Amino acid sequence: MPSLTLRIGNKNFRATLYDNDSTRALLKKLPLTLTMDELNGNEKFYFFSEKLPAASERVGSIKTGDLMLYGSDCLVLFYESFPTSYSYTRLGTIDDVTGWTNAPGSGSVEVTFSIN
Repeated sequence: MPSLTLRIGNKNFRATLYDNDSTRALLKKLPLTLTMDELNGNEKFYFFSEKLPAASERVGSIKTGDLMLYGSDCLVLFYESFPTSYSYTRLGTIDDVTGWTNAPGSGSVEVTFSIN
Protein backbone atom coordinates (compact mmCIF):
# COMPACT_ATOMS: atom_id res chain seq x y z
CA MET A 1 0.00 0.00 0.00
CA PRO A 2 1.52 3.36 -0.95
CA SER A 3 1.81 6.11 1.61
CA LEU A 4 -0.17 9.30 1.34
CA THR A 5 0.93 12.93 1.59
CA LEU A 6 -1.49 15.50 2.96
CA ARG A 7 -0.60 19.14 2.35
CA ILE A 8 -2.17 21.86 4.47
CA GLY A 9 -0.82 25.34 3.77
CA ASN A 10 2.95 24.92 3.45
CA LYS A 11 3.14 21.79 5.63
CA ASN A 12 3.26 18.21 4.42
CA PHE A 13 2.20 15.24 6.51
CA ARG A 14 2.78 11.61 5.56
CA ALA A 15 0.14 9.01 6.35
CA THR A 16 0.32 5.23 6.46
CA LEU A 17 -2.73 3.72 4.80
CA TYR A 18 -4.67 0.59 5.74
CA ASP A 19 -5.08 -2.06 3.06
CA ASN A 20 -8.82 -2.20 2.43
CA ASP A 21 -11.38 -1.56 -0.32
CA SER A 22 -12.19 1.92 1.01
CA THR A 23 -8.58 3.05 0.90
CA ARG A 24 -8.08 1.60 -2.59
CA ALA A 25 -11.16 3.50 -3.82
CA LEU A 26 -9.82 6.73 -2.28
CA LEU A 27 -6.43 6.23 -3.93
CA LYS A 28 -8.10 6.03 -7.36
CA LYS A 29 -9.29 9.64 -6.84
CA LEU A 30 -5.81 11.05 -6.20
CA PRO A 31 -4.30 13.56 -6.56
CA LEU A 32 -7.13 15.56 -5.03
CA THR A 33 -7.53 18.95 -3.36
CA LEU A 34 -10.54 19.31 -1.07
CA THR A 35 -11.99 22.14 0.98
CA MET A 36 -12.74 20.44 4.28
CA ASP A 37 -15.13 21.90 6.83
CA GLU A 38 -14.75 22.09 10.62
CA LEU A 39 -16.76 20.04 13.11
CA ASN A 40 -16.59 20.00 16.91
CA GLY A 41 -13.11 21.53 17.17
CA ASN A 42 -11.51 18.12 16.55
CA GLU A 43 -12.09 17.14 12.93
CA LYS A 44 -12.29 18.29 9.31
CA PHE A 45 -14.70 16.59 6.93
CA TYR A 46 -15.65 16.44 3.26
CA PHE A 47 -18.65 14.74 1.62
CA PHE A 48 -17.93 13.06 -1.72
CA SER A 49 -20.69 13.13 -4.34
CA GLU A 50 -20.36 9.37 -4.79
CA LYS A 51 -20.13 6.55 -2.27
CA LEU A 52 -16.98 4.62 -1.45
CA PRO A 53 -16.93 1.04 -0.21
CA ALA A 54 -17.31 1.05 3.57
CA ALA A 55 -16.66 -1.44 6.37
CA SER A 56 -17.70 0.61 9.38
CA GLU A 57 -16.85 -0.52 12.87
CA ARG A 58 -17.24 1.00 16.31
CA VAL A 59 -13.70 2.23 16.85
CA GLY A 60 -14.18 3.23 20.51
CA SER A 61 -11.72 6.07 20.38
CA ILE A 62 -10.26 8.49 17.88
CA LYS A 63 -6.53 9.21 17.87
CA THR A 64 -4.95 12.45 16.70
CA GLY A 65 -4.06 11.92 13.04
CA ASP A 66 -6.72 9.32 12.21
CA LEU A 67 -8.03 9.42 8.66
CA MET A 68 -11.44 7.73 8.41
CA LEU A 69 -14.57 7.35 6.37
CA TYR A 70 -17.90 8.12 8.06
CA GLY A 71 -20.76 6.34 6.36
CA SER A 72 -19.79 5.72 2.75
CA ASP A 73 -19.18 9.26 1.53
CA CYS A 74 -17.66 11.42 4.29
CA LEU A 75 -13.88 11.69 4.55
CA VAL A 76 -12.78 12.76 8.04
CA LEU A 77 -9.40 13.97 9.34
CA PHE A 78 -9.09 14.05 13.12
CA TYR A 79 -6.72 16.43 14.87
CA GLU A 80 -7.64 15.65 18.49
CA SER A 81 -7.97 12.36 20.40
CA PHE A 82 -11.27 11.54 22.10
CA PRO A 83 -13.60 8.61 22.89
CA THR A 84 -16.48 8.00 20.46
CA SER A 85 -19.51 5.77 20.06
CA TYR A 86 -19.63 6.41 16.29
CA SER A 87 -18.67 3.89 13.62
CA TYR A 88 -16.02 4.57 10.98
CA THR A 89 -14.04 2.79 8.29
CA ARG A 90 -10.33 3.15 9.00
CA LEU A 91 -8.34 4.56 6.07
CA GLY A 92 -5.01 5.49 7.62
CA THR A 93 -3.14 7.53 10.17
CA ILE A 94 -0.68 10.42 10.13
CA ASP A 95 2.81 9.04 10.84
CA ASP A 96 4.16 12.03 12.78
CA VAL A 97 1.48 14.25 14.33
CA THR A 98 3.96 16.97 15.33
CA GLY A 99 2.25 20.17 14.20
CA TRP A 100 -0.85 18.29 13.03
CA THR A 101 -3.15 19.63 15.77
CA ASN A 102 -2.55 23.25 14.74
CA ALA A 103 -2.21 22.76 10.96
CA PRO A 104 -5.94 22.65 10.11
CA GLY A 105 -6.68 25.89 11.98
CA SER A 106 -10.28 26.92 12.58
CA GLY A 107 -13.00 26.88 9.97
CA SER A 108 -12.63 25.39 6.50
CA VAL A 109 -9.21 24.35 5.20
CA GLU A 110 -7.85 23.26 1.82
CA VAL A 111 -6.12 19.87 1.95
CA THR A 112 -4.25 18.29 -0.95
CA PHE A 113 -3.96 14.50 -1.00
CA SER A 114 -1.32 12.80 -3.15
CA ILE A 115 0.47 9.47 -3.37
CA ASN A 116 4.17 9.39 -2.44
